[in-house]
Amino acid sequence: MSELPAYWQNFIDGSFCDGGAGRLTVLDPAKGELLAEQALADEADVDRAVAAAKALSDSGAWSGLRPVERSRIVRGMGDYLLERIDEIAPILTREAGKPLWEARLEIEGAARYFEYYGNQAETMEGRSIPLGQGYFDFTTHEPYDVSAQIIPWNYPMEMTARSLSAALAVGCSVVVKTPELDPLTNRYFADAALACGLPKGALNILCGLGKDTGAALAAHPDVNQIVFTGSVPTGISIATAAAQNVVPCVLELGGKSAAIVHDDADLDAFLSDVRWGIYFNAGQVCSAMSRVIAHERIHDKLVDGIVAMAENLKVGSGLTFPRFGANMGAMISEGQCQRAAGMVSAAEREGARVVTGGRRLNRPGYFLEPTVITDVSPDMSIASDEVFGPVLSVLKFSNENEAIRIANGTPYGLVAGVFTADIDRAMRASKQLRAGQVFVNEWYAGGVETPFGGFGKSGYGREKGREALLNYVQTKNVAIKLR
Repeated sequence: MSELPAYWQNFIDGSFCDGGAGRLTVLDPAKGELLAEQALADEADVDRAVAAAKALSDSGAWSGLRPVERSRIVRGMGDYLLERIDEIAPILTREAGKPLWEARLEIEGAARYFEYYGNQAETMEGRSIPLGQGYFDFTTHEPYDVSAQIIPWNYPMEMTARSLSAALAVGCSVVVKTPELDPLTNRYFADAALACGLPKGALNILCGLGKDTGAALAAHPDVNQIVFTGSVPTGISIATAAAQNVVPCVLELGGKSAAIVHDDADLDAFLSDVRWGIYFNAGQVCSAMSRVIAHERIHDKLVDGIVAMAENLKVGSGLTFPRFGANMGAMISEGQCQRAAGMVSAAEREGARVVTGGRRLNRPGYFLEPTVITDVSPDMSIASDEVFGPVLSVLKFSNENEAIRIANGTPYGLVAGVFTADIDRAMRASKQLRAGQVFVNEWYAGGVETPFGGFGKSGYGREKGREALLNYVQTKNVAIKLR
C-alpha cells in the first residue's frame, strides 16, 4: 500500500488550492489517530467556487454541448474511478472505517452512477403539445445552472457520484461540499474531471464545516438548486436558507426503516438480508433495516437466527478484511460510536433486552459490537429514533394491521420491507406502508435505476432513476402563434 499524502487540497475552477480557514484533521476510525490533513474552506472559498460554476453556466461551454459529448465525459469519469480502484479503496477504508471489500463496492457503485447518468444525457427530450390549428407549442428542459451538493460521510464517494453525475449529465455546474469526517477520496472526482476534459468550473470541491461552509453554500444567492443528505435538523436549516432565495432542494434525511416478517417468510433468506440490512457499513446507512417486526409465531426462532449471525461477524480494521465475508469495520467517529452505545443503554433502561452486543470493543478505534435488542415496544425511543449504527431492534406483531401500524409509527418514511410468500399480502403492504421505497422479499432490491427518497421527515425529492434528472432541470414552454 502506497504512502498516504499528508495534505489534501480543495478544487476550484479547475485547480487545486488551499483553504481560507486553514486545515482540518482527518482521523483513522480504526485507530483514532491522525490520518491526514485536509484544506478547510471558508466563506470566501465558497464565493470563488460558486462564481466559477456560475461563469461556466453563463458561458454555455458545458450546458451548450451536444448531449452525447457530455455523455462521453460523464461516463469517462466513472471509468477513471474503476481504473484506479486499487489506489482509491484503501484510502476510503482508512478514512471511513469500512472493510476494504465494502470500499471497493462503494467505488464500483460510484462509477455505476456515472455510467447510468452518462447514458441518460441524450434522453432528456421535450415534447410538443397540440393547441390546435395556428399554434406550435413545445417544451424544453434547461439545467438549473449552479447545483450545490452537501455530501454525507457514510458513503462519501457513492453519494457524491449519485448527485454529481446526474447534474453534470443535464448540463449543470456543481459545487460539492464534502463531509468533514472523510473528505479525502472526493479528490478523485477532481482528478477524473481533469483527465476526462470536464470544463473548468463545472466541478468544484470544497471541504468545510457544515455550520460555516455548508451554511454559506446553502444560502448563496447564485446557487440555483441544492442537494442535501443528512440529519433532519440540518435539513430544516438548509431548506430554510434555500427558501430565502426561492431555491428548490432535494433532501434525504434518514429513516427508521422496518422489515415486516410474516410466519410464511423464507427465514434463511431473510437472515442474509439482515446481514446486509443492518451490519453493512456498521449500520451507518440511511435506509438500514433498523427494525424487524416479526410475527409472534416465528419471533423466537428468528431472533435466535439473527443473534447467531451477528455473533459470527468479526469486527476489526477494514484493511484486515480485503474480501467479502462475515465481518464489519469501525464506526466513523468517537461521537457516533458513543451515541449508538448510549442509545443501547437507554433502551435497556426503558425495559428492552440486549440479547447480544451493545458494547464497545476494548481496543483503539470506534468499534461497536453488532447488537440485537428484543422486548422492544413501539413507544420506546429505540423504536423510533435513528441510531445510525449496528443496532437492530426486534418487535413483535400478531396480525397484519398491527404490523403495518408499527411500521408506520415513526416520523420517518424512507424505505420499508415485507417478507412473505403471499403476494396478495405483499401488495397490500406495499400500498399501506408509508415509505418512498418498499422492498418485497429482498432488502435493497433495486439499483441505480430505481427512484429513491422519503415520506415525512425522511425528506422530499427523488434521487436515482430517471426521476433524479428532473431535480436538475426546469421545464420551459414555448408557445408560437403561426401566421
